[in-house]
Amino acid sequence: MKTKAELPEYPVATTVSLIGSKWKLLILRNLLHRPWRFNELKKDLDGISQKVLTDSLRSMEEDGIITRTVYPEVPPRVEYALSELGESMRSIIKSMEDFGLNYKAQTEKEE
Repeated sequence: MKTKAELPEYPVATTVSLIGSKWKLLILRNLLHRPWRFNELKKDLDGISQKVLTDSLRSMEEDGIITRTVYPEVPPRVEYALSELGESMRSIIKSMEDFGLNYKAQTEKEE
């Protein structure tokens, strides 16, 4: 997790710094439904590179938003899931989804 000194002064800026990238939001969207494996995420997130996915997952894990579970199997199985802190973002993502749907509906009315 980031230290208090590393975080922006404003709460909204703090949230944006944690989940503000396109890919982090899409990763969160997927993890809201169930745990995912790395390759599943890579296949589902069209256009994401392996490096960006790896970096995003590591960053989100370090920030306490997701958990990474390694199962002692051969071959090893790794799953990513929302942590308790990540679960608390469910309402934020839902509000963003609602806004997007409303915005699209408004755009369609104008056409």
